[in-house]
Amino acid sequence: MTRSVVSYEKGPKLRSSYYPSKSTIKQVFRFALVGILINLLVYAAYVTITYVGGTPKLTMTALYAAGVLISFFANRRFTFDHAGHIGEAGVRFLAAHLVGYSINFLLLFIFVDNFGFAHQYVQGVSVFIVAGFLFFILRFFVFMSKNNPNKAIK
Repeated sequence: MTRSVVSYEKGPKLRSSYYPSKSTIKQVFRFALVGILINLLVYAAYVTITYVGGTPKLTMTALYAAGVLISFFANRRFTFDHAGHIGEAGVRFLAAHLVGYSINFLLLFIFVDNFGFAHQYVQGVSVFIVAGFLFFILRFFVFMSKNNPNKAIK
């Protein structure tokens, strides 16, 4: 009769797949940091440009595009340490943001236009929903590793 032996040399393996890895936690922190910094920068530029006479919608459109561009490069290197093809990742990044924008628009349409919620509250919640969606889509689709398509970084 053979007995199985459990080795505890390095301690029992307590980590469960339910808990994020250290690299995932690091990525979430970096993603949030990039997002906060870019949004503060874009908002400050928006307030400044509209104060000196820029039209709100044109200013917002130009700054949104600039924010997405800055976000691509910051998240590509700083958050996800991506070294893959920049063009392919760029197309996937734009597609991800188009879906994120659509989710945001749909949430506003449903909860403001149909249910009468205040747009400020809906947008406040939508920011977190879209950010969560974007984190996962960027990690597993946009900036995935070619060596391991299920993991964005080494």
